[in-house]
Amino acid sequence: MTDRPILYSFRRCPYAMRARMALAIAGQSCVLREVLLRDKPDAMIAASPKATVPVLVLPDGTVIDESLDVMRWALGVGDPEDWLEPDAETTDALIAANDGPFKHHLDRYKYATRYDTDPIEHRTAASAILAALDARLENQGNLVRGDRSFADIAIFPFVRQFAATDRDWFDGEPWLALRAWLDRHIGSALFKSVMGKYQPWSAGDPETVWPDTAMPRSG
Repeated sequence: MTDRPILYSFRRCPYAMRARMALAIAGQSCVLREVLLRDKPDAMIAASPKATVPVLVLPDGTVIDESLDVMRWALGVGDPEDWLEPDAETTDALIAANDGPFKHHLDRYKYATRYDTDPIEHRTAASAILAALDARLENQGNLVRGDRSFADIAIFPFVRQFAATDRDWFDGEPWLALRAWLDRHIGSALFKSVMGKYQPWSAGDPETVWPDTAMPRSG
């Protein structure tokens, strides 16, 4: 067993993105194992039979396989920007709306053929949630306070995925504060630092220590 946690991740997964950002801001070094979702490694499935990313395996063998729990564990190691400081009740409610109804509608909008759904119906339903976020952001820079915190990092990867489905349509909506917030987080040094491309890992491959550079703070 390595003396670093092992992180099974998939670059484009929003759940994995938010976990990587928390690990990065905490300054927690990991062994990164990039996976292909269509060809998941046996070691990951053995660690977490539900076989979804992210999966974090600690040096003592403890497995953390929910993205929010990975974030909280990482911030227990180091929380230099006080992401856990803002109102926990507000944060929990925002994330519950994102991970529940918004994610439901996002999937059925983005993957309408897979789900055999009407994408416009689900885009409209998701838009109501985004409009509420936009109204919240009109009076402050981020979702809970002026500076970024846990809620922003947990939620914006999903809004990014929604926006990218039809960016021209998204940019035509009257969500000025939401778009500014999203683009600022997408353009942040932190997000860029966790979006490097790595070859998928297979058993026997050399291990990749991640991150390979110092993580940016604030911004």
